[in-house]
Amino acid sequence: MSAGQSDLLSLASTRLQWLDDRQRVLARNIANSDTPGYVPRDEQPFSQTMADQVSAPVRTDPMHLSGTLDTGNTVVTRPKQRSIDGNAVQVDAELTKVADTDTQQRLVTSLYSKYMSMYSTALGKG
Repeated sequence: MSAGQSDLLSLASTRLQWLDDRQRVLARNIANSDTPGYVPRDEQPFSQTMADQVSAPVRTDPMHLSGTLDTGNTVVTRPKQRSIDGNAVQVDAELTKVADTDTQQRLVTSLYSKYMSMYSTALGKG
């Protein structure tokens, strides 16, 4: 975190990155809705992403081995239904997730903008 960022700004940035990644995965699911045998994927929950960041291995001594951390956050979802060709994408469910992700992006962006506006006002620049 840089000197000008607070924990709230860092959290908003992390959340926006997670939402961007999720939107990309959901778009891929919709794009493959006609691909035989395709199984939809989703990002791991944001709370799990935050927990992974907190428990990341830290190298406290030069003699310690550096830790490894799996950066693959995408998880395969268990399909409830499959079509005849083996495709498990339910377009209506994916579109609902896309709409929810879009709403969350708007909320986080709005909160970020409001916070930055208050920060500018406190510094006498707004």
